Amino acid sequence: MLLGVAPFGLIYGVLAVNAGMPAWLACAMSAIVFGGASQMILTQLWAAGTPAVLIAVTVAMVNLRHALYSATMAPALAHLPGRWKTLISYLLTDEAFAAMTRRLSDDDEHKRYRHWFFFGAGFALWASWQVSTLAGVLVGAQIPRDWPLDFFLPLTFIAIIVPGIKRRSHAAAALVATALAVACYGMPHKLGLMVAALGGIAAGMLLLGKDRRQRKPAATEPAA
Repeated sequence: MLLGVAPFGLIYGVLAVNAGMPAWLACAMSAIVFGGASQMILTQLWAAGTPAVLIAVTVAMVNLRHALYSATMAPALAHLPGRWKTLISYLLTDEAFAAMTRRLSDDDEHKRYRHWFFFGAGFALWASWQVSTLAGVLVGAQIPRDWPLDFFLPLTFIAIIVPGIKRRSHAAAALVATALAVACYGMPHKLGLMVAALGGIAAGMLLLGKDRRQRKPAATEPAA
């Protein structure tokens, strides 16, 4: 899991510096935001001179999935004090969520210490992200800015997204978002990204709702 995070942190650090972002700000974002996808997109929008309001809206849309993560984790954290909930919510990422959900079915004996596992998984990923970001910033400072490093951004997202496409709704969201991103490429301030994201979400939700409606009659049909 850590080996999978480190290359993306390295790429982010390189892209951030070559986008004109100060080294301290690139590292501060990794420490405060701690979100690979949102940081990658923010870097691209920064380089394009996108207004701050549009950057904030786009990043918020990208991070909407964390609301689902939090809802899934909430029952397991209900008994913890507020400081633990705050800490674990800060450390919650895609990779950390995947690791944490494996412990949601622990028996009562292990539930007492489960939050330490949550913390350990999240902190290990956080530390790996900080180190790899710093390495990327140091390397990026030595790379000429005219190198076409932006090409690594779509490759990074393809590597993240493709393994997670396991349902028709996932495939529909990915295909529609890709088509809209290409069609709207020329829009100012990278607004095509927002259009593509909204279109992909809408397509995925429509197909997901259709699949659920089709499954309901089969589930309620009495056995012969």
